[in-house]
Amino acid sequence: MSTCGEILVELLEAYGIDTVFGIPGVHTVELYRGLPNTDIRHVTPRHEQGAGFMADGHARVTGKPGVCFIITGPGMTNIATALGQAYADSIPMLVISSVNHSHELGLAGGRLHELPNQRQLISGLTAFSHTLMRPDELPDILARAFSIFTSARPRPVHIEIPLDVITAKADHIRRTVAALPSRPAPAPAAIEQAAALLQKAHNPVVLLGGGCSDAASDARALVETLNAPTLLTINAKGVLMPGHPLSLGSNQSLEPVRAMVRDADVVLAIGTELGETDYDVVFDGGFSIPNQLIRIDIDAEQLSRNYPADIAILSDAGLAMAALRLQLERNGFRAAVQGAQRVQDVRAQFEQDWPQPFRAQQQVLETIQQTLPGVIIAGDSTQPVYSGNHLYEAESPRSWFNSSTGYGTLGYGLPAAIGAKLALPERPVVALIGDGGIQFTLPELASAVEAGAPVIVLLWNNSGYGEIKRYMENRDIPTIGVDIYTPDFLTIARGFGCYGVAPTSFAELREQLLIAADAKRPTIIEVREDADFITAFTHG
Repeated sequence: MSTCGEILVELLEAYGIDTVFGIPGVHTVELYRGLPNTDIRHVTPRHEQGAGFMADGHARVTGKPGVCFIITGPGMTNIATALGQAYADSIPMLVISSVNHSHELGLAGGRLHELPNQRQLISGLTAFSHTLMRPDELPDILARAFSIFTSARPRPVHIEIPLDVITAKADHIRRTVAALPSRPAPAPAAIEQAAALLQKAHNPVVLLGGGCSDAASDARALVETLNAPTLLTINAKGVLMPGHPLSLGSNQSLEPVRAMVRDADVVLAIGTELGETDYDVVFDGGFSIPNQLIRIDIDAEQLSRNYPADIAILSDAGLAMAALRLQLERNGFRAAVQGAQRVQDVRAQFEQDWPQPFRAQQQVLETIQQTLPGVIIAGDSTQPVYSGNHLYEAESPRSWFNSSTGYGTLGYGLPAAIGAKLALPERPVVALIGDGGIQFTLPELASAVEAGAPVIVLLWNNSGYGEIKRYMENRDIPTIGVDIYTPDFLTIARGFGCYGVAPTSFAELREQLLIAADAKRPTIIEVREDADFITAFTHG
């Protein structure tokens, strides 16, 4: 007889899941009984937060949900930060957890790992959280989760299973995958309205968000039909290729770009929540859309958040962009102005004004990109990531992502890079992380060695929380708690079974990147902010 836990893994495999991240515990071992009967790979992180970040990185590069097996209580509170990051960035993640026996729930009996209400604790970080009270519910609840992942705004889902339900006999439940719904298409009348408004526009601007990542060709075709200056959120980098003449990158917080958006008679925003950390990273409230706004989003609620739309279109981004371009062509649309010239003019106003430290950090990023074609960069909250959000142009979607926006956690970069490397082992993957951030999840180096994930860790070392220190200094706040002890990362790397190097020139950095790309183990490449080759470049 098969148990509910065994049927669960069979169904996950049927839905296309090939990897599960988790740390076995006495409350989850029965979830593991059926794994040998599948081709699902299990990866063991060193902390449940690492499991969540690995699942996040796996999902970001594939577009498919990352899956975690997590124990009751501390396992769930440990993974909560990773759920918050995934929720903020609309990342599909399925967390399967145990929970105490069904007859013990809510009794506060002091049971092992007991929480007053685990589902209530997690529900605010997920699209939904469900307690599975009978094995019979399993197929329908999984179908509900995968329907969200494939046809709605993808966000984490949590399913908790009481210990007695995990082991309950379940041969009678169906083992077939449910037919999943299609993504919503736009209403024809709304597309006609949007096309008519754009037909009259003299200086439109396009804003593309992460919802466009899987529809890059449709996005490019629409942007080029409109011949409009275009801005990308951080999660949309790569939707327009590097050097595209209509792209202003991810520079929505710069005044010349903001002025262009204010002057636009029509703004077309697609697959973007118009959130603070993409449009107002300087936190001065200076970004505004005073004129006509067309919004396209797969989330009906998002269409009325932040900036109310004059025309709101509920739809998958790709389907809407294709329909809108077709409607414009039917209308005989001709672009009113030369968008490329507008982009060139705006770029000229800000490209000479980058802070000098950005130049050295940009050179590091360019060295990575030129040395490692097809590179995926998973970033943390660290200075080269902040500058790269402005300056870096990804070669393709889903190849530049980080935790400096949205939820904004530290420690994300390393485990997210491991998850990405496990998903796409043929591509080079770099974790771009600072000396402060890596100490949040440093033990995951052991997970990478164990899992055979030879990630490259580009460690930017400024011996503390450098960005926060500058923030405090600029506000005349005593710099307490930011000058933290900095360990010897290269020795630590070797202790974990990794390689550790510290280049002394950009030429040596290129050489070490090439060596690391062919290595069978992870490599930490430590770049000190005060290294001679960095300071020489910074000061010209």
